[in-house]
Amino acid sequence: MYFPTKEPNHGEHGEHGELKDCSEDLIDRVLTAATNVHRELGPGLLESVYKRALMVEFAEAKIPAEREVEIPVKYHGKDLCVGFRADIIVADCLLLELKCIESVTPIEMAQIINYLKLLRFKRGYIINFKRRLLKEGIRRVSI
Repeated sequence: MYFPTKEPNHGEHGEHGELKDCSEDLIDRVLTAATNVHRELGPGLLESVYKRALMVEFAEAKIPAEREVEIPVKYHGKDLCVGFRADIIVADCLLLELKCIESVTPIEMAQIINYLKLLRFKRGYIINFKRRLLKEGIRRVSI
C-alpha cells in the first residue's frame, strides 16, 4: 500500500536549480519506521522483505511513500528509457535505497548520488538491513 504523490517533475540530468528537501521531522519518522522493521524482523532477510515491511510501517504511520519508482534519464531532451528504479521515495522529497549487504561500497554511494541528481533531491539514505544494529547500517547522503 502506498500514498500516491503528485506527478514528479524531476528535470534533466545535470539540470541546475533548487533541490527538493524534506523536514527533519519526516526523516526522524522514516528512520524510526526502519528501526521498527529491523527490530521486528532482524538482519539477514532479503531486501524485498524489508522493502515491503517498510511500506507497511509507512502506511500505518501515514507517511506517503512509493516503492520501485522509475527514475527517468534524459539526454539532450530525449528519454533514454534505461529503467532505473528507486527502492522507495518518501513524500516526493527523500530517497531510500535499501540494502542487505556486508558493507556499503563506493559503488552504492555513487548509485545513490546519481539517483539524487536525477531526481533533483537534496537527501537520501542507504539503509543496510544486514547489520546487527540498524544504526550501524544507516548512511545519510546529501548533494
